[in-house]
Amino acid sequence: MRKGWFRPTIGVAIISLGLLAAADLFAEGRKYDPGASDTEIRIGQTMPYSGPVSAFSVIGKVQAAYFRMINERGGINGRRINLISYDDAATPAKTVEQVRKLVESDEVLFMFQSVGNAPNIAIQKYLNDRHVPQLFAGGRSMRFEDPVNFPWTMGFAPNLQTEIRVYARFILDNYPNARIGLLYQNDESGKEYLAGLKDALGARAPAMLASEAPYDMTDPTINSQVVRLKAADVDVLIDMAAPKFAAQAIRKTAELGWKPLHLLGVGSSSIDAALAPAGIEHARGLISASSFKEASDPTWADDAGMKRWSAFMASYYPEGDRNSLFTTYGYSAAELLVRVLHQCGDDLSRDNIMRQAASLKDVRLDLLLPGLAINTSRADYRVVKEFRMMRFTGERWQPFGPVVAD
Repeated sequence: MRKGWFRPTIGVAIISLGLLAAADLFAEGRKYDPGASDTEIRIGQTMPYSGPVSAFSVIGKVQAAYFRMINERGGINGRRINLISYDDAATPAKTVEQVRKLVESDEVLFMFQSVGNAPNIAIQKYLNDRHVPQLFAGGRSMRFEDPVNFPWTMGFAPNLQTEIRVYARFILDNYPNARIGLLYQNDESGKEYLAGLKDALGARAPAMLASEAPYDMTDPTINSQVVRLKAADVDVLIDMAAPKFAAQAIRKTAELGWKPLHLLGVGSSSIDAALAPAGIEHARGLISASSFKEASDPTWADDAGMKRWSAFMASYYPEGDRNSLFTTYGYSAAELLVRVLHQCGDDLSRDNIMRQAASLKDVRLDLLLPGLAINTSRADYRVVKEFRMMRFTGERWQPFGPVVAD
């Protein structure tokens, strides 16, 4: 044995052991649940790419484009976002089937932004029982803002009752003697709208609520409901129908020569999905509400957040409708999710994902209206909580009045 050979070998071994120990310590700083790794964050989603509310599928398309942008920029702390988005046609039974596949076969880390109240309600217990986050659910039931009973579910947009109470307050302030008609879908969402309206009107509800007109999603048209509302001498129509049926209601009121004050739910205020199919000329004067900047409003032409959105649309979703509220909504939810994932660092456990989502402080998104910010806590799962009223000019939605909240 040559002299001096043994000592350097021991040194190399010690260095190697040291490197291995450092690697182990580094690895110990990471925490992964199924769907996460050093290279990937696997996310599940269902969208109505087919069926009567397929207009909402734009949300999933714009989010896929947003995550593609993030991946091209290096991902989240070096990890690529893999969004697996399946069609459920907004049918709860199909949603359950697809979500089981996503959780049990695809092994996603969490569910993100599945669309619709009924579909999200159908999977809520399943996901909560398995401690799988149902993050920024694309439904607006108060069930999605209930951390006591559903700690693994968090919504995104203001809940249905908050929205309709804002409309009720607008009516009470400006049309105190109105005869109100409510058009709504005959499901859990519609019942929340009805309950919220009656609650907001209080003792005046029996006198002001002149007619209720529910419809089923399988109905071919809602013409008969519109005729019934007109016959009840309604002069303020609160239209909480899905985009396809909202378009029918706008068109039918025009055909009847009926001109009530027409308040349109924010979920159906998309120019592309509801107003254009109804006939833009029939939509002039409609009133709705939003929490986000309107892309078609020249007020935001030089706004930094709007410029970032415009650049994204041009590069990653050029086929998208710039006037659609669904594109701005989908972009904003994806932007917030990326913020949460960055906050998670190397702890991509499901526990930590919910912990970070429930500890957002003064978050300003690119397209959130000035003055609005996102603050959450373990006791407050409400994400976007405020609105601003807006009126359709025939070309764009024009905001008016102050920011309002329930």
